[in-house]
Amino acid sequence: MRIELETFTVNKRFPLTISRGTTAQTTNLWIKLEHDRIVGWGEASPFSLANSRQSTETLQQALQQIIPQLEAYTPWQRQQIETLLHNTQLPSAAKAAVDMALHDWFGKCVGLPLWQIWGLNCSRIVPTSVTIGINSPAGAQTRVRDWLQFADVRVIKIKLGNPIGITADRAMFLAVKEAATTQDIFVDANGGWNLEDAVEMCNWLADAGVKYIEQPLAQGAEEQLAELKKRSPLPIFVDESCHTSADIPQLARCVDGINIKLMKAGGLTEAIRMVHTARAYGLQVMFGCYSDSALANTAAAQLAPLADYLDLDSHMNLIDDPFSGAILNKGRVIPNHKPGLGVERSAA
Repeated sequence: MRIELETFTVNKRFPLTISRGTTAQTTNLWIKLEHDRIVGWGEASPFSLANSRQSTETLQQALQQIIPQLEAYTPWQRQQIETLLHNTQLPSAAKAAVDMALHDWFGKCVGLPLWQIWGLNCSRIVPTSVTIGINSPAGAQTRVRDWLQFADVRVIKIKLGNPIGITADRAMFLAVKEAATTQDIFVDANGGWNLEDAVEMCNWLADAGVKYIEQPLAQGAEEQLAELKKRSPLPIFVDESCHTSADIPQLARCVDGINIKLMKAGGLTEAIRMVHTARAYGLQVMFGCYSDSALANTAAAQLAPLADYLDLDSHMNLIDDPFSGAILNKGRVIPNHKPGLGVERSAA
């Protein structure tokens, strides 16, 4: 097979601030995998966690190094390719791009969308949240109104964990709730709280009608999750603390759900493993994203019928997304009936 790699830069309509910083622009990677005149597409987007920074440059270099070895295979040799990617310790976002392209190629080869190949029911897809980053109360209200004017929003996720402290978190939350009168509200602290603040905020947010709390404690503080679960009336989801299916067994007793992201997991293959592993432990499942375009989010949407919650909004926040695929219908990100991922280049 023949593989090409190209970079593209995307800009956010609304810059996003979380507990670790602000993002307004990213440069992502587009991989094109051709075999038998069929081309599969994949995307790698950069992200940073406490112990992992996958920059655009790192991802590009890793893919350029592995492409000559990959080109010796065909897309049908998935097991050998997965072994190669594992043995070369390819960064997870780079692995996700290759895996995504292989799935896209396969769907196009058989002429079916991935969700149909997997036998999934798109009527089960729940509304996606849209994200309100850390802001002043007035700024947060403005951002809510911007989103409500721009899209059919049914769920809002608020980023808390303000470095100023939980007093600022409360003020911002109340401001968002005042502006979002009919939307469900979820909360993601991105590891911005210590244990005592997390306990206090979980109780306060439960009284405010929030359904769950995502990543209340920092990555690396997983030993405190069991204590938090005992003292929290809210279900606890982990994101930064859970990368792949191998992380789930040790987390299962102290959390209620996991957030799966293709870039963090390493692609659709591992995302499916994570879903099944989580379900075996009785956990709920969410699909999320980083600064992904419609290419990666449409890939995630192929698995959306398996999720309890969705946070696939990053492509909706781009002013220059080069791709189109899944559509927003009644607040739900719905994949189309085109083969493979169902992604095309956006009209100029």
